[in-house]
Amino acid sequence: MTKTIDLEHLILFSSLEVILFLIGMMVIVGLLKDTGFFAWLVSLVLRMRRLTANKFLLIISFVSAILSCLVGEVAAIIFILAVILEICDYFEVNPVPFVIIAVMAVNIGSVGTILGNPIGVLIAIKSGLTFEDFIIKAFPIMVLAIIVCTIIFKYWYRKALSQFDRHIKELGANEILIRLISISPCKELKISLGILLTTLFSISLHHRIEILLGLPENTVLLALPLVSSGLVMLWKSHKARDYIEKDVEWWTLLFFLLLFAQAGTLKYSGTTDVIASRLGQAIGNNASALTGIVLWVSTIGSSILDNVVLVAAFIPVLQSFSSLNIHLDSLWWALLIGGCFGGNITIVGSTANIVALGILEKEKNLRLKFLQWLGIGLVVGCVTVCIAWAVLIFVPYYH
Repeated sequence: MTKTIDLEHLILFSSLEVILFLIGMMVIVGLLKDTGFFAWLVSLVLRMRRLTANKFLLIISFVSAILSCLVGEVAAIIFILAVILEICDYFEVNPVPFVIIAVMAVNIGSVGTILGNPIGVLIAIKSGLTFEDFIIKAFPIMVLAIIVCTIIFKYWYRKALSQFDRHIKELGANEILIRLISISPCKELKISLGILLTTLFSISLHHRIEILLGLPENTVLLALPLVSSGLVMLWKSHKARDYIEKDVEWWTLLFFLLLFAQAGTLKYSGTTDVIASRLGQAIGNNASALTGIVLWVSTIGSSILDNVVLVAAFIPVLQSFSSLNIHLDSLWWALLIGGCFGGNITIVGSTANIVALGILEKEKNLRLKFLQWLGIGLVVGCVTVCIAWAVLIFVPYYH
């Protein structure tokens, strides 16, 4: 009977923590979409005089990364692609290079906060890492990676950028474009922005609030999105059903739930303990070597499988290392970074990749070939993972 209860806890309750957090955030994203927040945010950046290809490259790279940090990779790529396609249509340039840049920037940016990727939520809950930990440790690696990748993009797509500059000169000033993307913030937009900022600020302080109020770990982190989404549905009661039915990705959540159940079963059956023990015997207490293995296995695995699948299976293995007296902090960061950065290597490496390709095919009838992505994907994936590897190994702060 005891084993049945333990298994039920592993499969059900630990999974529901992540599911409930994601439901709350999806409702908030639905409100932001409904009030035009994303279009307004991007229009603020793009309303600049003397637009050039290099400025556009910087904007796409950094806005994609920051949006991914704030609202998650899928929501970020949907809205940034809408802007890219509109601008590329106006200037009559091929959108494919800029779509690839945006997707890879979104995947890199998803490392920066807990909110960027479902695996960030999962790792935070299972490891005890806080939002502050992500900002202090993961965000700097993300910023360094996006700076280096922007330089790579500038060289790799130099012909496309040169063509873009020529078309900008031919079409003259971008006054028409500015009018197309200019959006004035209305009252509802200001309220939704207030809800977003309040939620983000409170989540960023969740660990301190939990200590202050004597609450169990992650209580505030998990409760805040649900409280905020509840307020959203009270305010927009006439659209509450739409937020739940259309903006919450129920099929994705069901997939996650079943996946977590599988990972819980592996933990319960002792499979993950055996794997951890064998790795521990092979490597000993060499934390640097183990960090490298976790980083590269998760990178390669995420380039082939969806990163959530890999991370959900890997987490019980890392948890088993605690019984071997191995310090886990650098291993958690290695798993997170490998899972996100590895998604850039192939065309099927992350959810954002699949979503972007679907939009490109639907809107422009353009299909990317596997090898067309693989060239730049390998370069970006390997370079960013090597940067993270060096930081995790040589910077004592991460040990």
